[in-house]
Amino acid sequence: MNVILKCALAGLVTLVGFGSVPVFAQDAACSCATAYQGPANPIGSIRNVTGNVMVSQTAGYVPAKAGSALDFGSRLVVGAKGSASVQVGDCRLSVPANASLDISRIENNVCLKVVNPEHTATAVSPEQTGAIDPSRKFAFGLPAQFFAGALLTAGVLAATQDDNNGVSR
Repeated sequence: MNVILKCALAGLVTLVGFGSVPVFAQDAACSCATAYQGPANPIGSIRNVTGNVMVSQTAGYVPAKAGSALDFGSRLVVGAKGSASVQVGDCRLSVPANASLDISRIENNVCLKVVNPEHTATAVSPEQTGAIDPSRKFAFGLPAQFFAGALLTAGVLAATQDDNNGVSR
């Protein structure tokens, strides 16, 4: 196989390795958004709690109580027989049973996102502790693309090598 064909094949394999791979990022649709008012701490609070409701704190999840502070990165997880309502800026949201609420900042807005009940579990699972983002699917990132492209290129070059045709003959 001639050198030009080998290089073209290696280039094609590398292009496929670095090509656009669909990455399923977290959906940024907010259930309610309010203007960010600056570094006020906290940015909101829990207004009402009924049943099994947990809120993320620096030490992990603790039982939520009316008046508990909420900040960016806070997650409210409501159990099977619970409900909660929160107030953040102009947003007042109710979180139903088996749902969770994530609070984040998107540009100059505070984003409150209620994750539908069918997307959460009844107990605190790794998805709800932040260890695994439940809305994120498998993502084939740049380091993995680079490694896969290099691996495929090396494989193609090794497979198409012509050992019977020496250069120095």
